[in-house]
Amino acid sequence: MNEHGIEEVISTLYEMIQDARSVPLSAEKCIVERDRVLDLLDEISNQLPGELKQAKTIVESRGEVINNAKREAENILKQAQAQARQMVSDDEIYKHAQEEANAMIQAAQDRIRELKNVTNDYVDDALKQTEQAISEALNEVKESRAKFNALVGAQNKAKNPAPANPAIIENVD
Repeated sequence: MNEHGIEEVISTLYEMIQDARSVPLSAEKCIVERDRVLDLLDEISNQLPGELKQAKTIVESRGEVINNAKREAENILKQAQAQARQMVSDDEIYKHAQEEANAMIQAAQDRIRELKNVTNDYVDDALKQTEQAISEALNEVKESRAKFNALVGAQNKAKNPAPANPAIIENVD
């Protein structure tokens, strides 16, 4: 019976006792084959240390498996926390870069406005100076024309008399 597991041996022992004949005048007592029961008990005795050792090994390995699982869970948790910190760090770097980019864009826009204002002032000043120069030139042209017309008009009136100023060209008809 060494081939059978301890559960089978115990099951066989139970069946033997259940199937055994009762002792006359006693319902609680029965007659069993002593040698057979002793053989089964010996087999249980022999298998029990192996079964207990196997159970102990299973319990120890269960503890080891649980400890390994806890260590692995702790490692996963540490990695997740490190990754979360990295992501937060990356997010902070992104936010910082975004803030710097926005500041650079704002500075560039401010500089563009400043340059535009300076350019507008320069162009306005240049146009004003040009306008003044043209206005002065126009006034000079008007004065010269007026002088010319006055001189020509005086020459026409004096056409009959000799010209008083030889430098003035007479109108040749």
